[in-house]
Amino acid sequence: MPSARPWHKDVGVELDHALAAYTDSVAFTDLTGNFAAGSLTAVVGPNGSGKSSLLKAIAGTLPLKAGAIVCRSRDHHDLAYLPQQAEFDRAFPIEVRELIALGAWRSFGSYHGPPPDVFEGVARAAAVTGLENLLQRSVEELSVGEFQRALFARLVLQDAAVILLDEPFASVDEATTEDLMGLVRRWHKEGRTVIAVLHDLDQVRQDFPTTLLLARTCIAWGETSSVLTANNLTRARKIQQDSNGVS
Repeated sequence: MPSARPWHKDVGVELDHALAAYTDSVAFTDLTGNFAAGSLTAVVGPNGSGKSSLLKAIAGTLPLKAGAIVCRSRDHHDLAYLPQQAEFDRAFPIEVRELIALGAWRSFGSYHGPPPDVFEGVARAAAVTGLENLLQRSVEELSVGEFQRALFARLVLQDAAVILLDEPFASVDEATTEDLMGLVRRWHKEGRTVIAVLHDLDQVRQDFPTTLLLARTCIAWGETSSVLTANNLTRARKIQQDSNGVS
């Protein structure tokens, strides 16, 4: 597994009154705060509260309508984003090793095949995620857990300073969840900035020292124990219901 480059510890993400919207609705509004360099943060909140949209905005795939999001990096490409599994086309004819190799595509471009040294890195990343015996298998043959391991291996190869994970453990078995959470802990120890959308509040309390609670706007952001209080969670649900027009 690649070791974090020394300057990884300098990279964080700052939000300044950030607002994003779709055609018919606001995704989130007036978000101001800082994902400190080297922090491990869970993003939680009711369904429709803007969690996935926030990651898309940080990744640059959802343009802001107002405000700013700044990634403090020496390389504006030094960010890795893992969307939800539902956003991937599993039917596309590609082998596991080729999927993992896409983590290094900036080194070889869109019109060339990966060089041998990339596949050496693919083999190391696959070993880290327990896929060393599945490299030549078609992606569509993988189980949900195996596919998620492959996506994490791609992140390993990408070796980014900022890592965005959207529901990384959804529908994944317990053993795979623990293995992948071990990788997340390692990234945090290396000084990378990790931001993950999660639904399991027990897991958040156990593994994530910092939490952002959303309901299209920030309800609370800080130390997890002070954010995930009964009052804050109730407030988030009420604000979300009100914004959806639910009585």
